Amino acid sequence: MAGALTLRVITPDRVLLDTTADSVTVPTLDGSVGILKDHAPMVAAIGVGQLSFAGAEEDMFVSGGFAEVRGNTVRIVTDVSEPLSEIDVERAQRAAERARQRLEQFESADGEKLDVLRARGSLMRAMMRIRAAEKRR
Repeated sequence: MAGALTLRVITPDRVLLDTTADSVTVPTLDGSVGILKDHAPMVAAIGVGQLSFAGAEEDMFVSGGFAEVRGNTVRIVTDVSEPLSEIDVERAQRAAERARQRLEQFESADGEKLDVLRARGSLMRAMMRIRAAEKRR
């Protein structure tokens, strides 16, 4: 049953990945979803986290976008995607620290709600990048 699914990861810049896999696990807003051959058609909003697929050389980090399953093809259309080996952990740690500082400023200065949401999103993406990179090790 090798390569029962076609997996495509598409970013605004390019098709990042076009391969086959036996199974795919996608981080959605409602939790992780496992996909096998002959999965029912589905569209789901992608959260922040690790995209895993059986038979892969390495998993990927994804953030935002949607996943579509149709006819044994899984399409991941995402704002951000990168192989775990390309995650710059130091950069992610600096981004997390900046987001924490912004959140502390907003708590003490009654910051705008939109800025707080952006800072929380930034912190979540940075922390998930770090977590995914550490799992790889």
